[in-house]
Amino acid sequence: MEEKRFALLIDSDNVSAEYVQKILDELTKYGIVTIKRIYGDWTRSNSNKWKTVLLSNSIQPMQQFAYTNGKNATDSFMIIDAMDILYSNNVEGFCLVTSDSDFTRLAGRLREAGKHVIGMGETKTPDAFVSACDRFIYLNNISGKEQDDKEKKHARSMKSIEKAIVEILDENEDAGKPMTNIGEVGSRLLKKYPDFDVRNYGYTKFSTFCEGLKTVKIHRNNNIISLINASRQDADLEGLMKKIIVGKGGSIELSLLSQELKQQIPGFSVKNYGFSQFKKFVKSFPTLTLETDKENNVNYVRLSGK
Repeated sequence: MEEKRFALLIDSDNVSAEYVQKILDELTKYGIVTIKRIYGDWTRSNSNKWKTVLLSNSIQPMQQFAYTNGKNATDSFMIIDAMDILYSNNVEGFCLVTSDSDFTRLAGRLREAGKHVIGMGETKTPDAFVSACDRFIYLNNISGKEQDDKEKKHARSMKSIEKAIVEILDENEDAGKPMTNIGEVGSRLLKKYPDFDVRNYGYTKFSTFCEGLKTVKIHRNNNIISLINASRQDADLEGLMKKIIVGKGGSIELSLLSQELKQQIPGFSVKNYGFSQFKKFVKSFPTLTLETDKENNVNYVRLSGK
């Protein structure tokens, strides 16, 4: 599958030169940057600090004089240029680096045309522009610097994020999917909150972020991670099976364990968890060990390490 081509458009009035390399590094997660342009009035004395950064990263400076004091001609130039790039149809996505709400309609228009829009800006960025993007990334999250309390305040509350995740899990449960792949959860969460980023909460991975949520249980099957609502009766299947095994003296026949689960959880079926056989389902739990009595051809389940 070919990577998406992105046009990177930077409003120099709303970003510091120190972020440029971090911005480019972040964009490699989403595709290839084939167009790199930055807009501003390069005749001003404070533009000298940009020279080395632009040359070393092959970013094309786009000159726009300020015709009238108090009016930002740079914004208009960047918007017009973005539309020209859109109509050339040479990219699949845009990255707009700005903290200015004036670009809200542009982001919306680009998405209407089927382009993927990533926004990047400071924590002061208006919610309207954030919501207009498919994905919004705060520059302080990619800076590598430790965030201060003011920077952390803009992040959505853990409570609201946790609630949204549980709603996704409940919707899938109602549709007959007791467990939901963690990738689907993350994707749907970003559609609701384009600026959601686990880095706002001190994490580097979404899976470790979910591990810290009390209302969510994580199930691992080899390299596949799924989530389940912890309030469900059968959410802690691993704990329930361990309890049954201990109650049977530390070991139980595989078929009897299946029967016990069906008695305690009406309607239980391993097919609801992506498995075709109960044997494979049990093997997916690292705390359980499956042993075979070859003489009697009977499978037993016990706790690992016991």
